[in-house]
Amino acid sequence: MSRIGNLPIILPEGIEFTISEGNNITIKSSKGELTKVFSQDLKIIYNQESREISVSRDSNNKNIRALHGLTRQLLFNMVVGLDKGFVKELELVGVGYRANCQGQKLELTLGYSHNIIFEIPKEVKVEAINEKGSNPRIKLSSSDNELLGLVAAKIRSLRKPEPYKGKGVRYVGEQIRRKAGKTAAAK
Repeated sequence: MSRIGNLPIILPEGIEFTISEGNNITIKSSKGELTKVFSQDLKIIYNQESREISVSRDSNNKNIRALHGLTRQLLFNMVVGLDKGFVKELELVGVGYRANCQGQKLELTLGYSHNIIFEIPKEVKVEAINEKGSNPRIKLSSSDNELLGLVAAKIRSLRKPEPYKGKGVRYVGEQIRRKAGKTAAAK
């Protein structure tokens, strides 16, 4: 049995939950609205009195067992995102690396011959933090955890951290595995 899949999700106040035909789930709050379609092999049950959502399955098929915990966690992330929201921070490590944002456009200087202009989706809020004496940071926040992770991974892929000097775009707190450089030939 899936331990995570069996845990109920308790809805906080101010969040509306609706299930429509074909396991189409819509969750609304003052922060926005998220919609997702889940597998019809799983039963998503909403108890209005206790404001609990539970996910159950009939079959013990390997694929359905795998979807059980995933479905529960995706529903939980939708609820938490609309209640509190998610934040990811990226750090630019390198000489001359800079980030500026104008609206939903993020302008990055990452050591290439040109600046990179990255268009951020409207569901994600972006903020460039440039403090003297520290590396520039990019703060991304959204209620959709999946989209937030996708945008952060795309920005990181523009200049991945290299293992010799550690330069590049990395998540705040990420440990980069470092390699030793070349050594002089012994004579």
